[in-house]
Amino acid sequence: MYSEKRLIKKIRDGSLFIYPTDTLYGLGCNALNKKAVQKLKKLKKRDSKKPLSIIAPSKNWILKYTLTNKPFLDKYLPGKYTLILKKKNPAFLKWISQNQTIGIRIPKNSFSDLIKKANVPFITTSVNLSGEKPATKFKDINKTFLKKVYLLVLGKNLSGKPSTVILENGTKLKR
Repeated sequence: MYSEKRLIKKIRDGSLFIYPTDTLYGLGCNALNKKAVQKLKKLKKRDSKKPLSIIAPSKNWILKYTLTNKPFLDKYLPGKYTLILKKKNPAFLKWISQNQTIGIRIPKNSFSDLIKKANVPFITTSVNLSGEKPATKFKDINKTFLKKVYLLVLGKNLSGKPSTVILENGTKLKR
């Protein structure tokens, strides 16, 4: 068993984690650590130009780095939503999203509480090779991932459906 303090240190240091969200199993790392993000993309065999989403440590963090408002955040977060928000600085986290926007979540689960305590944005992407079906159960996780991560956090009651994507104008995107 790992202490919360050690897990937070590993998150900040850029270790890769498999963890439950409120929807699917995710693969993630400290979004501020460019090398860790590149390692994650390589492991997923993901196009380096394709944007990723993050779990934000708090709504205040989101307000600091994006052009949005608290009532909009309060309507959707925490929850099973990914908000596509305009960055205040287009160069911010450009290795995650080269666009002027970034996808942001705060899932409603205990792993998000750990991200809040670590106080860093955390990559959130399904734990699967690009183009494959995402894992909703531990047994569905590709063994390649299990060998490359620092820790697997098991979860319960995952919906099995990806989060709903909401644009900053409130439009829901279909997946």
